[in-house]
Amino acid sequence: MPKSKEVLSSTSGSDSDSEVETKAKRKKTEKPEKPAKKPKSGESSKPGGSSKGSSNGDDNMFQIGKMRYVSVRDFKGKVLIDIREYWMNQDGEMKPGKKGISLNPEQWNQLKDQISEIDDAIKRI
Repeated sequence: MPKSKEVLSSTSGSDSDSEVETKAKRKKTEKPEKPAKKPKSGESSKPGGSSKGSSNGDDNMFQIGKMRYVSVRDFKGKVLIDIREYWMNQDGEMKPGKKGISLNPEQWNQLKDQISEIDDAIKRI
């Protein structure tokens, strides 16, 4: 370690020892080790492949896209319609993601009532 500082100080000429030490420290801290990222296996796997075998009443899950589902469930005694993106954990189990919305039956009915207006707005754009 001292030899590398000597080499740096001898080549730079105008740098003081404290500046050389600071530069050496910066070089070490610039590249901290990053944890290995998990592969996004959920996106590359077949949607619905292992989801139908899961528990928690998957009979009420309806696929609307790749790893996106609408589910009807009971949460703390209240019925919710959940439109959500799912992901696969390392064990191959589907887990609900953060991206999504839960609607109560009243909100769901309001959405259904406005479907034709929403379709018209889509056509206009």
